[in-house]
Amino acid sequence: MISRRVLLGLGLAAPFAAHAGAPGLRLMMVRRKGCVYCAQWDREIAPIYSHHPEGRAAPLFSVDVDGPFPDGLALARMPWLTPSFILLQGGSEVTRFEGYPGADKFFPVLAEMLAQV
Repeated sequence: MISRRVLLGLGLAAPFAAHAGAPGLRLMMVRRKGCVYCAQWDREIAPIYSHHPEGRAAPLFSVDVDGPFPDGLALARMPWLTPSFILLQGGSEVTRFEGYPGADKFFPVLAEMLAQV
């Protein structure tokens, strides 16, 4: 495994460093009981999410699609597809993606979202 020091030396960690310190970033996962794609995400991504650079940059919390949602959220629209992943900064939606693209694409998509901050 390549260490963070090596990545920094190669300049490969720069995309993560740009958003690592953004205050108030959180990723809200909207889910529904019985959602097979949510269950797949739980198996493939949940165990490693908090250990991944993007996971550390945007801590995750989950809500049911039917609520209740945290007070003070400013969303572009109410989510209805599950899973939906909504990047929040200070409670305001920055961007979102709906559906689960699979284990090989999840973190690259999240990195693109974080680049918008």
